[in-house]
Amino acid sequence: MLNQALLERYRCSEQLAEFRLSGGLSRDAGFFKFGANTVCFGQSAAGSRSQSLAETLYDTGGDAKVSESQVGLPFDPSAIIDNLRLERYAIDHNLNGTQPLSRKALRFAYYSLRPLFPVTFRRQIQKVYLRGWDNRPFPHWPVDTTVEDILERCLAMGMQASGITEIPFIWFWPEGKSACALMTHDVETTLGRDFSARLMDINDEYGIKASFQVVPEKRYSVPESYLSSIRDRGFEVAVQDLNHDGHLYSTRDEFLRRAELIREYRKQFKATGFRAAILYRNLDWLPELDFSYDMSVPNVAHLDPQSGGCCTLFPYFIGKTLEIPVTTTQDYSLFHIIGEYTLDLWKKQARLILGKNGLMNFIVHPDYIVDEKPQKTYRDLLAHLSELRANQNVWIPLPHEVDEWWRARGHMQIVDNGGKLGITGAGSERARIAYARLENGQLTYSLASRPTAV
Repeated sequence: MLNQALLERYRCSEQLAEFRLSGGLSRDAGFFKFGANTVCFGQSAAGSRSQSLAETLYDTGGDAKVSESQVGLPFDPSAIIDNLRLERYAIDHNLNGTQPLSRKALRFAYYSLRPLFPVTFRRQIQKVYLRGWDNRPFPHWPVDTTVEDILERCLAMGMQASGITEIPFIWFWPEGKSACALMTHDVETTLGRDFSARLMDINDEYGIKASFQVVPEKRYSVPESYLSSIRDRGFEVAVQDLNHDGHLYSTRDEFLRRAELIREYRKQFKATGFRAAILYRNLDWLPELDFSYDMSVPNVAHLDPQSGGCCTLFPYFIGKTLEIPVTTTQDYSLFHIIGEYTLDLWKKQARLILGKNGLMNFIVHPDYIVDEKPQKTYRDLLAHLSELRANQNVWIPLPHEVDEWWRARGHMQIVDNGGKLGITGAGSERARIAYARLENGQLTYSLASRPTAV
């Protein structure tokens, strides 16, 4: 269905409008636009498609047509969104067998020798590798909302075709929260493991719980007492890779061998979530790890060794695994690549994400905030998130709570009981009806005044 992604995002009526293709899809796939600033990748039924973002891209915006009860689109939005969220456009740097051998060889050599390099030397290598990151045209820095932009435009066209100015849908977050923020801690070394207790003290000062992504093998010992100390304080444990050597997805055989071990650690850690080391990922293989949720895909990966990005600020499914994307810049990149210790970038990203009612997912390593200077920046971030929670109604849960909510919301439905709207489904007592309104061609959202579960 052309409107499948639209229905999944809004949980609104399937009778909105009929979406159809305006012509036969091209055999080739490539980049094109849907409006001046919205980059798409895939097949289209109009114009041309480019293999490079350096070329001038054809804009299909004028080829989308709205008529009575119908929307004619020059592409399949669900397929285009899958191409973005699954990073299928990034064929030159995904770990899916299409990565150039030269890049794969360099990556293998670096991670083989990495333990021998001092930290300062590693930082210089990383800066050289990432040189020019701020000139990459896509995904859009510092936050990419392409998926949301496509779906909002499709919803607006559907409303125009149906002759309506508002439509009810199930709000994105429980209790009508305006947005969501997650704090996650990747524990990379013995120093970070040993600082975890102090880090939990700091988090508790601001009333913000977090998840700790723990490396099972080689980096440091992981006694049960350490895992219990995290869980007993109301924090969360997730599995981080197997041994953090950068080779999880290097070959199919090696991935399968490691995946079996990782699944055993999932049970041992009593974890439902996973994150790959260094955010290396192969989204075709990811579901085989068999976690309920994953947090390995950046929204914009300009500052990560594996570039790309999912171009969305909301969770989405990869098979049965819920992907909770990383939507803000990691602390390591902020401190050591950009060279900043202020909140300016994080605040800008938070503001942009809040403007889309999306998910702010932070990675802060205990290993990198032991010293006073970065620790102060982290405390400032916690204070800012506390203000967003108090003044702008931002939800700050643990990752497993996002996983549970998003799965529950996906089974909820809006029902009409004699002219009074309600929501059915497990967990619907936490859900809220919202209204998308079309004003001067622009969408705005508002919440219903009270709970509407039935």
